[in-house]
Amino acid sequence: MSAPTTRPAGATAGGGLLRAGLRVLEVVLLPAVLIAVWWVASVTSGLYYLPTPGEIAATFAELWFSERFFEDVLPSVARLLGGFALAGVLGVGLGIVLGLSPRLRAVVEPVLEFFRAIPPPVLVPLLMLLVGVNTSMKLAVIVSGAVWPILLNTIEGVRAVDPVLVDTCRCYGVRGRRWLTTLVLRSASPQIMAGLRQGLSIAIILMVISEMFASSSGLGYSIIQFQRGFAIPEMWSGIVLLGLLGFLLALLFGLVERRVLNWYHGVRAAAKGE
Repeated sequence: MSAPTTRPAGATAGGGLLRAGLRVLEVVLLPAVLIAVWWVASVTSGLYYLPTPGEIAATFAELWFSERFFEDVLPSVARLLGGFALAGVLGVGLGIVLGLSPRLRAVVEPVLEFFRAIPPPVLVPLLMLLVGVNTSMKLAVIVSGAVWPILLNTIEGVRAVDPVLVDTCRCYGVRGRRWLTTLVLRSASPQIMAGLRQGLSIAIILMVISEMFASSSGLGYSIIQFQRGFAIPEMWSGIVLLGLLGFLLALLFGLVERRVLNWYHGVRAAAKGE
């Protein structure tokens, strides 16, 4: 019987570095190719409305690493996070109530479907009249669109709670707040997180739209002003900033989601025998 072979420490470290290098290459390869294509297209076309990535990068550093960061970027991010948090609290809270009460859900479902069918940008002029042109109006616009995926996913998640687990909790006397947190919320958490992820994407879109109407600050306002003033590199730099903001928020949300659903991924891995 031969003795088990042990890999040299240098080979293990080298393999790890190789895998890390391949992973980094996978992440940056497609963006690098797209930027190269964009660069060639902008140089060969000579279009005024299509600046080179180099021009946009220089404008980006000059424009957004200045006082504009505090005047436009931070207020937009604050409104985005505030509106998303309000939509999350409202969507999850109302979703739990409706998910636990089939009779109440049957009564309010037609009204919910009616309001859900209304595109949130259409509500902007109405909210301007009712709430005024202020931060509350912008938060209301974000909440009016971001709340729906959170609400509907929460309802479905609560409805899908395993009845065997419900009976088990009843037999063991698990009731009230403990029943809600340990059974209902935990069982519905995969769908709640899916709804929150969708709501975050919608919140970013509506943040920009709300700032395009009668606003004096924010990323949406700045991009519109740059477009109207034919400041094309500045306009592109604002669009790039929005993309980076969305990417960063999605990355942070993924980390939170992985932590919250750690138990869920563990159960799935165990079910697959991994």
